[in-house]
Formats: sequence, C-alpha cells, structure tokens
Amino acid sequence: MREVLAQAAFQLFLERGFERTTVDDIVARAGVGRRSFFRYFPSKEDVVFPDHERCLAEMTEFLAAVDDGDPVGAVCDAARIVLRMYAADPEFSVQRYRLTREVPGLRTYELSVVRRYEQTLAGHLRGRFGAGGDGELRAEVIAASVVAAHNNGLRLWLRSGGEGDPEAAVDHALDLVRDVWERPAGPSPSLEEQLEKQAGKQAEKPVPAGGITAGSGDNEVIVMVAAKGTPMWRVVQQIEAAVGES
Repeated sequence: MREVLAQAAFQLFLERGFERTTVDDIVARAGVGRRSFFRYFPSKEDVVFPDHERCLAEMTEFLAAVDDGDPVGAVCDAARIVLRMYAADPEFSVQRYRLTREVPGLRTYELSVVRRYEQTLAGHLRGRFGAGGDGELRAEVIAASVVAAHNNGLRLWLRSGGEGDPEAAVDHALDLVRDVWERPAGPSPSLEEQLEKQAGKQAEKPVPAGGITAGSGDNEVIVMVAAKGTPMWRVVQQIEAAVGES
C-alpha cells in the first residue's frame, strides 16, 4: 500500500505539479481512503520520500553491529546504504530529484532528512572517539564530510538522468574522505591544549633584539623587536644603532 500511494502521488505530481495535487487527489488515484494515506504518511511531503525511514533504520542497525576498528570506514559504508536505496529505482530517484529542485518546500524537507542521516553517523563516531578533547568535534566534521561526499557523487548521477554506475562517483568521493580522516581514533587534544602547546613552542623560540627600518626621508619609521626580559640598556643600544645607521 505504501508503494501504491507513492506511485499514485508521483503520477499526479508529474501531471499537475506538487502544489496543485491534494491528498484527496492521491487517495482517489490509488483507490483508497484518506485514513489509509495517513496511516503510512504524515503529510504530502512525506510521500515524496517514502523510503528514507526504512533506510535510516537500516543504517542505524548496520552501525550498531559494525566492528569498532575502522570508524571512518564504517560510516562511509553506512552512507552507501543510502546510495543503494536510490540506485534500486533510478527512474523514481531521478523524478524525485527533479521535483525537489522545483519545489522549495520539498528541498527544505529533503535537507531535514539529510540532517538526520548526518546525526546518525555523528552519533556513531562520538561513541568511538569519546567526548573528551576534540572527539565530538571530530565526529561532527567527519560525519558532515561523509554526507557531503556521498551527496556530491549521488547528485552527479541524478543530474545525468540516472545513467551509468552511481557507485563510481560516490566511491571516489568517499575515498577522499578516508584519505583525510582515516587514522587511529585516539583522544584528540582539546583546543585549549593545542593553544598552550603552541604558546610553549613560541616561548622556546629566541626572539633576537633588532631594528627594522621602513620608509624614507622624514617619514622613516623604526620598529623595534625585543624578546621579553631583554635589559632596557640593550633595547636602547639597538635603537641608537638603528637610528645611527639610518
């Protein structure tokens, strides 16, 4: 029944347009009552994405059972579940892609669906990287990278009208993500720790006293650089030397 309602809806969307098609029109075309429609779809927008709830559940189940050894690879493989869902029915997927490009409300709805996939991937990665240091940030960034890479390859295929192998472009994009992020998932230092480390390195570097001149004639400027703790007599000596040279 879910599939029958989705097919009836898309026939009407193609004939009349999304905005001009009502739920009553859809159930009349499908030969069922309104109750049947709302048993399967909360709204008219939901009928455009009839398979995402199932796909999200499959992704969640997959991540729950996956090995912890390669978290980045796991979320990349989870993204391929979405790809296979689109590739299973190229004609429908291309029609949906074109429809969402034409109807702003559907585009907004689609973005909310994509966000749910991203949150699912990020939740899995947070469980692997931990909440300490930059673990949560890393999880969010990697999840966003995986979704962006997957969608880039998927849309190339959809814009082609569903021609060719959709996995090739998606695999290439996901391989780039793995090249960047696939390393041991140990605890990452926090931003504060990184700043402290950098400050320590800077403090270790000797900053020689010296003068730098800029400009010419009456507008000449002398900039003095001295390490913290340099004796004042040494600073004055360097300034006098710079003035004398100018």
